[in-house]
Amino acid sequence: MEKLKLEVCLSPAMFHRYDCRGNIVVIIDVLRACSAICTAFENGAAEIIPVAEAEEAKEYKNRGYLVAAERDGFTLDFADFGNSPFNFTRERVEGKTIAYSTTNGTRIIEMTDKSYKTIIGAFLNISSVTEWILAEKKDVILFCAGWKDRFSLEDTVCAGAYASRLLESGLFTTICDSVHASLDIWEIARNDLRGYIEKAAQRSRLRDKGLDDCIDFCLTADITPVIPVVEKGKIVPLRYK
Repeated sequence: MEKLKLEVCLSPAMFHRYDCRGNIVVIIDVLRACSAICTAFENGAAEIIPVAEAEEAKEYKNRGYLVAAERDGFTLDFADFGNSPFNFTRERVEGKTIAYSTTNGTRIIEMTDKSYKTIIGAFLNISSVTEWILAEKKDVILFCAGWKDRFSLEDTVCAGAYASRLLESGLFTTICDSVHASLDIWEIARNDLRGYIEKAAQRSRLRDKGLDDCIDFCLTADITPVIPVVEKGKIVPLRYK
């Protein structure tokens, strides 16, 4: 059997250089959008509507939807809450449809509309996502959300963790320099991930704004088996295990 192709895109600004047709695209925004989405579904949310623009999110609020929306980490004034995973408690989200708009993560989903499947990946669901990918047997692009089109350390570390598992399966191969770079960073970080993330600019941004209480949580593996999948413009939960 011919091996499957693995690539990493390190920034949304680069994604137009990738052909995602027929591929699985894994969107990675560790601090905090993807971790929050995983948490919402683990706590029973019915579906999430990703919204790119703040004005559109406000329209959903006016129509009676529960809205999570932030820019630069701060909750928008009309929103019910921001994008800390700790906001998405079972009491708040169980059975609910949530309109969700973030600085980086949600705006890039529409860029992947030609993919075979677009899913949300984080440390929180790394094992179930990896197992599902291996069962699907499709080429994969690990898509780092970054920070306003810039490289982000925490998303690249997570991409490296995924890449390591996929390549170790023997089903994948790569000639992508971004894969090798993310693997190298993961190998440096893996034995003290929390300490390594202290270098990340987003860690500093969150600390300066008093929003860093969820970092340990976001770096924890396998809190949930749920795989958030984009279907017809919405994100819905897939429980693979």
